[in-house]
Amino acid sequence: MVSLDKELRSAIREFWQTRDRQANSQGAVSGKKDAGLRSAVTAGKHLDGFLQLCRKLLTSAGLPDVTVHWASQTEIPGYFRAEKSWDLLAVADGHLLAAIEFKAQVSPSFGNNFNNRTEESLGNAFDLWAAYREGAFKPSQRPWLGYVFILEDCPKSQRPIKVAEPHFPVFPSFVGASYAKRYELLLTRLVRERLYDSCSLILTSRANAAKGNYTCPNEELGFLNFATSLTAHASAFVGLRENRQ
Repeated sequence: MVSLDKELRSAIREFWQTRDRQANSQGAVSGKKDAGLRSAVTAGKHLDGFLQLCRKLLTSAGLPDVTVHWASQTEIPGYFRAEKSWDLLAVADGHLLAAIEFKAQVSPSFGNNFNNRTEESLGNAFDLWAAYREGAFKPSQRPWLGYVFILEDCPKSQRPIKVAEPHFPVFPSFVGASYAKRYELLLTRLVRERLYDSCSLILTSRANAAKGNYTCPNEELGFLNFATSLTAHASAFVGLRENRQ
């Protein structure tokens, strides 16, 4: 687990370094090309460290490298759409083992992105489970579904946000909640509603980017809990596979 913490810190450092490098090369500083912080997202690659870490977790559980896909061949059928490309898939012997999404959000835009991420995470999960119910992944047993979210820890993400209640009151848990708290509520509820097997919320600040420092709001959303659940699922499949042979 010391190694896991080290690997996670490395992924966080890579996240910030890649964002800064891509923002500079895409013109966030010069004003040319794709100006603004959006350039660091449209260029991609800033979450590769987290994908590589999860791939390592799966292969350390005994899955061959060729069964874990994160750069290509990541499409699987949907129920409300023909297919959905996931950020990481584990497929072995014709069985869908795991699907994981990785998302991140940094200042300055939190408001609209939060609503988009909420709708996206709900829609993706609902679509996958409907496809599974209809036998899209046969002969797979129930796949493992995960969601990793990296959020910038800054005054804007920690500041209480006003709620709009022109007709009906919002649920009390959202009153005075910051965006960091709203993400915590979202991911916790995604797990408790059994839409995802595990979610991880990682808070990281620019000030500590070089050290790869991070915090998790609670143990339920900690990356250790996420990694343990993922590797346990993969190990169970590997054991079943060996018994069949």
